[in-house]
Amino acid sequence: MDELSDKVALVTGGSRGLGRGIALVLAERGAHVVVNYRSAAEEADQVVAAIRHMGRQALSVQADVASAEQVACLFDETVGQFGRLDILVNNAGTTRHQDIFETAEDDWHHILETNLTSCFLCAKRAMELMARQKSGRIVNISSIVGHRGALFGHVHYAATKSGMLGFTKTLARTGAPLGINVNAVAPGLIETDLLLQTHGEEEVERLTGQIPMGLGRPRDVGLAVAFLCGEGGRYITGATLDVNGGAYLR
Repeated sequence: MDELSDKVALVTGGSRGLGRGIALVLAERGAHVVVNYRSAAEEADQVVAAIRHMGRQALSVQADVASAEQVACLFDETVGQFGRLDILVNNAGTTRHQDIFETAEDDWHHILETNLTSCFLCAKRAMELMARQKSGRIVNISSIVGHRGALFGHVHYAATKSGMLGFTKTLARTGAPLGINVNAVAPGLIETDLLLQTHGEEEVERLTGQIPMGLGRPRDVGLAVAFLCGEGGRYITGATLDVNGGAYLR
């Protein structure tokens, strides 16, 4: 299925975890992919190699997407290579295993800048390009905690993921007359290195037992993103697609 044939996609934090899964599915559907990474150069190159093996074009670009200057360079390099941008996936994000008593002001700012400021900076540049093209898709990767709150601490992370939902709805209203669809995907527990780092194997196993469909995979999130970026998402904007295996029903 090549419904994204020759579309150009940029996936922030695309070197591993959810970002890797998203980048690979978009490439499977025909897109050329810019794989953004902050520090995992080797992993980013591996994703690029896998995408090129599919016969698509791919490029890895180092940039801290919480920095306006580096975001400008990221988008300049993307446009310089491909001449356009059709899909932006705001996936870059992190967390720290802290509750409000353990969270210092520096921790708070770091998580907000990495997870939410990056969305603003990248979406602003993307919408400027897409408005000129009169078409584009933006997908923001939120989380189940954006709906229900985090279960154990992670107050900064939950705040950013909730903030993404309001951000998505507002951008959707702005983008609709310009031909730009803006949606969010809210994953539940997905098998990634970050999940294991922040929760540990025992806690992940315990939490997985409470999910009707068990632990999700990065590919599950990638398929949801591809749907929103393809023909199926033509008339969908301002929505949040839950990919959580039944862990949270609304």
